[in-house]
Amino acid sequence: MARDNLSDILVFFTVARERSFTRAAAKMGMTQSALSHIIRGLETRMGVRLLTRTTRSVSPTEAGERLLQNVAPKLTEIETEIAAISELGNQPAGTIRITAIDHVINNILWPRLLPLLKAYPDLNLEFSSDYRMADIAAERFDIGVRWGDQLEGDMIGVRLTEDMRLLVVGSPGYFERRPLPHSIQDLQKHNCVGLRLASGAVYAWELTHEGRTVEFRPRGQLVFNSVYQMLQAALDGVGLAFVTEDLAAPFLRDGRLISVIEDWCPHFPGLHAYYPSRRHSSKALELVIDALRLVR
Repeated sequence: MARDNLSDILVFFTVARERSFTRAAAKMGMTQSALSHIIRGLETRMGVRLLTRTTRSVSPTEAGERLLQNVAPKLTEIETEIAAISELGNQPAGTIRITAIDHVINNILWPRLLPLLKAYPDLNLEFSSDYRMADIAAERFDIGVRWGDQLEGDMIGVRLTEDMRLLVVGSPGYFERRPLPHSIQDLQKHNCVGLRLASGAVYAWELTHEGRTVEFRPRGQLVFNSVYQMLQAALDGVGLAFVTEDLAAPFLRDGRLISVIEDWCPHFPGLHAYYPSRRHSSKALELVIDALRLVR
């Protein structure tokens, strides 16, 4: 295939992974019409349709899926090798792409990585805030963040936090109108704030009691797709939120929130940064991982 087609193939990868010309255009800083023109030209030159387009979605054809599965990893490997070669000098350089939820980016990743930006001007960081289990290899992220028990076997995990607990919290004003819950049955009578995941499902609270895990599906007036809005709703006395202890801690200390049914609230095995095992890890990636690593 002509070398000129490589940039067009990269455009195809973005559209195919996003399943949307709109999202791909926003991600690449291009217009939808320009992306559509590039894809049509690539399909014409290859003599095969790569994408199936409907009014609501875009998905790879069989040929497109084959291109995505077989060629994308090779291009990623080439990019990794080029980055490694370019870093034979003294200064780490290049872009490290990281996916995590907004709370983790703001409160864990950003404070640890900010000093690197000042110290290494050729290092670039790209953050993607997303409430889903991203396939970082397929989507060409360098680093993702998950709970320790969610790491896949082919990934290298680096601990970011100690084990953490999720808490059910509400404001004193809320509990002036409603009794304190003491069990999962009591929660069913409360206005519980939901979290909409990228999959479209509302997150089921994973509660534990006497060694067993129970999924509680929150019901109430509000559903958000960010923990920050959930927390704010709890602070405003609208309902109960299920958030990590570190997020709620400042408000528990000053009395603006109250933690309830703590004997039902689970501990999780800490947040971990994870990344694919590669033959050559760039200096930039090593630098970022070392900065993120929990120091005990």
